[in-house]
Amino acid sequence: MKIAVKYLIFMLLLAFISCGEKPQKQAETLSKSEMKSSMEKANRYLLNEEETDIENYIKRHGLAMTSTGTGLRYQILKQGSERKIGKGERVTLEYELHSIAGDLIYSSENEGVKDFVVGEGAVESGLDEAMTYLHRGDVAKLIIPFHLGFGLHGDDNRIPEYATLVYTIKIIDNQ
Repeated sequence: MKIAVKYLIFMLLLAFISCGEKPQKQAETLSKSEMKSSMEKANRYLLNEEETDIENYIKRHGLAMTSTGTGLRYQILKQGSERKIGKGERVTLEYELHSIAGDLIYSSENEGVKDFVVGEGAVESGLDEAMTYLHRGDVAKLIIPFHLGFGLHGDDNRIPEYATLVYTIKIIDNQ
């Protein structure tokens, strides 16, 4: 009887160990092209899902947004001065940052204004890009897809991974 129990335990361990090896061997046999194809499909899926979420948000809120080639969307809610913002210029923003679900993430009321030089990469690339379409004093709404925001990892604080961001900004005309 004791031998039968030991044999059963041995067989279960052997089965467990061999089951654990199969996925590893399968992963090792995937070619680079298969892996690349799989990653491309996953990325396309994520981008399509995000695109659907953004379009639904725009429709729900009755927005008339302009879309750029990168996927950034913006709408000027209130026109400021005639002076367009260029790369290398310092800008100061009052802002509210929400998730696409509507949750407030950050705001200038709580965190202070954002102050940065356009084109130096000090902020999310989508926010930086948006400045090149706007004028001093503008009030605008921006939708920043995750690849132009905080990407796959978020900001390790309040912005989660793969977060689509919705900014409402006012560019303070302090120049």
